[in-house]
Amino acid sequence: MEFVSEELKAVTVILRASQAIQEVIRKDAANHGLNSTEFSVLELLYHRGDQPIQVIGKKVLISSGSITYVVDKLEQKNYVRRKGCPEDRRVTYAALTSEGKALMDEIFPQHVLKIREVFGDLGPGELRETIALLKRIGHKAKRI
Repeated sequence: MEFVSEELKAVTVILRASQAIQEVIRKDAANHGLNSTEFSVLELLYHRGDQPIQVIGKKVLISSGSITYVVDKLEQKNYVRRKGCPEDRRVTYAALTSEGKALMDEIFPQHVLKIREVFGDLGPGELRETIALLKRIGHKAKRI
C-alpha cells in the first residue's frame, strides 16, 4: 500500500506552481527579446538603482559566474553599463542605461498585469495569507 503524506503533496504542488509561474515570466520576457534572468536583473536595477555586480547574483538567485555573462549580454543590448565604484576599485556596479530604463518603463506595467493575471483567482486576503504561509515554510526549510 502506497503512503503519500499531505506534506509530500504540498511539495509537489508548490514546485509545480513555481514552474508554471516561471514559465509565464519566461514567455513574458521572451516577448521583449529577453530571457527571464536578464529580465530579473533589469527589474532589480529598475527598482533598486545601480547595484554591485557581486550582489546582483544573490538577489536574483544566480551564480556569480552567470551574472557576469548576463551583464555582458545586457551590455551588448545597450540596456546596462558597468561603472566603477569610486570608494573601492574592486567593486563594479551595473547601471541601467537610458535605453534600459525606457525598455522597463514600457514593459514593466505589462509585466505587472501578467503577474496579476496569474494571481487573479485569489482575493486580497487569500494572497496575503499565501505569502505569509510560503514565507513560514521557506524560513523553516532554511533552519533545517
